[in-house]
Amino acid sequence: MINKNLMKGLFKFAGRHKYLTIAGMIFSAISAILSVVPIIMIWLCTAEVIDTWPNFQDATSIKTYAWMALIFSVISILVYFAALMCTHFAAFRIAKNMRIEALTHLMKLPLGYFNESGSGKLRRVIDESSGHTETYLAHQLPDLVGAMVTPIAVLILLFTFNWKMGLISIAPIIISFLFLFQMIGKDHAQNIKNYQTSLENMNNEAVEYVRGIPVVKTFGQSIFSFKKFYDTIIQYRDFAVTYTLRLRRPMSFYTLFINAIPIFLVLGSIFLISTSPTPKKFFVDFLFYVFFTPICFNMMNKIMWSSEESVKAEDALNRINEMLKKEPLKETGKAKLKGNFDISIKDVSFTYPNSNNKALSNISLEIPQGTTTALVGPSGGGKSTTAMLIARFFDVDSGSISIGGVDIRDVTEKDLMSNISFVFQDNHLFKASILENIMEGKPDATMEEVTYAIKAAHCEDIIAKFESGLSTVVGTKGVYLSGGEVQRIALARAILKDSPIILLDEATAFADPENEYEIQLALKELTKDKTVLVIAHRLSTIKNVSNIHVVSDGKLMESGNHRELLEKNCLYKSMWDEYQKAASWKLKEVI
Repeated sequence: MINKNLMKGLFKFAGRHKYLTIAGMIFSAISAILSVVPIIMIWLCTAEVIDTWPNFQDATSIKTYAWMALIFSVISILVYFAALMCTHFAAFRIAKNMRIEALTHLMKLPLGYFNESGSGKLRRVIDESSGHTETYLAHQLPDLVGAMVTPIAVLILLFTFNWKMGLISIAPIIISFLFLFQMIGKDHAQNIKNYQTSLENMNNEAVEYVRGIPVVKTFGQSIFSFKKFYDTIIQYRDFAVTYTLRLRRPMSFYTLFINAIPIFLVLGSIFLISTSPTPKKFFVDFLFYVFFTPICFNMMNKIMWSSEESVKAEDALNRINEMLKKEPLKETGKAKLKGNFDISIKDVSFTYPNSNNKALSNISLEIPQGTTTALVGPSGGGKSTTAMLIARFFDVDSGSISIGGVDIRDVTEKDLMSNISFVFQDNHLFKASILENIMEGKPDATMEEVTYAIKAAHCEDIIAKFESGLSTVVGTKGVYLSGGEVQRIALARAILKDSPIILLDEATAFADPENEYEIQLALKELTKDKTVLVIAHRLSTIKNVSNIHVVSDGKLMESGNHRELLEKNCLYKSMWDEYQKAASWKLKEVI
């Protein structure tokens, strides 16, 4: 049966093209009925040959039957072609509208949603989910309609000539239906959902793994970084094997009985022909069932595959709708940031979606305008979370974050983003020219401004080594940049943007010594007279910062400058001692 909820959901994206889908369904139904006629005509030809044998000159209707078979075959093909044209045009438009609506909605979602979902998962949901619905609408839906109409003609014709042969023919079909229902029963939709989720997770981890290969190889962590990807592969394997084994028996019996119709006919005819008063007529009827029953085989296969694709399409639609249900962060747009860029975090608590543990608990701290403030602490303590909340990747659960006395929830996303620049550990460049990548920070910048940003970020040597200079397209024709070079281009982008607030998440973490030196010089230029929040892992890089806050387990543990924190002899002191030990080990290794 056609899934009404699925069709209703798909038609929301169809607009006027839903009428093309409906027209395609009607044409497919007509084609299915017409396709039966040529088989009847061929049987009539055969019956007349048998009836007139050996006086074939009396078979005067054969030519008419032959022409009728040809005409109806051609008409059936043309009508089916028209059906496919209608469903394909509608499917393409619906898939296009789904992608556009999903991408448009995605642009409205907070940046935290992208961290939570992963690029591989999002790509699969938007691209492949709409692809599933396209395949279903373009191919499986017209086939399903035809397969639904065919049984009516099949039942009528099977019992028209010889009801006993009709029963024999329909018996294996009924048995095969029973096994088919075992495969597409009540748990089938959940199994398909689990299957798609397994593929989604594996795809997401594959994308993240491939993207991180340069960093992974640099730090010699290949085995450990591969574990998450490997685990998703194993999960997919376990599910696929279990699911396949569960379907092995019903699928085997389904295939056996749906292909056994000729065997049933032959065995049944041997018994029935001996009791028939007119063996010749019985043989003619037998030939009709031999010609006609292959339609039953095709009908059953179409129902099976169309039902499978129907469930996949419904799951795909649900995934698209799940994304569309994600609500953007609410914003009143009543206030604007003007001149004052003090950052105030008051009693902020936050828990990530789908987590039971608080990432931050009643954090309060001040970041005065024009100063640099550092966040340090153990990994997973809440440092990066604090920075993301300032940029409103998520909204706080309680408390408030304000800039210049204005709650960031009252500021439009555009205004907030225009006043904040990010430099993270793993910046990515677009597959575009170096100039285009830099100008992402300020699309309307002049070449003088771009040149200044390049010099300030110490990128001249990067551009000079390429023949095409700023026009060099990153990621093509062997053009690749090291992690440190990517970071310097990202810094040039941030310098060009010239935002009053800078969020730095260990910008030199993956840089080699030469690039680290250049990056440190660029950072001095970037952070000059700006309100800066630095997330630091190398404590030596922030020991001269006036405001250092130690965050652990989502709580603010201690605050002060480097000297004051050492005198407190608490968490910061133990971190500094450990850092000094690690630094001395590295020095001994070099010596």
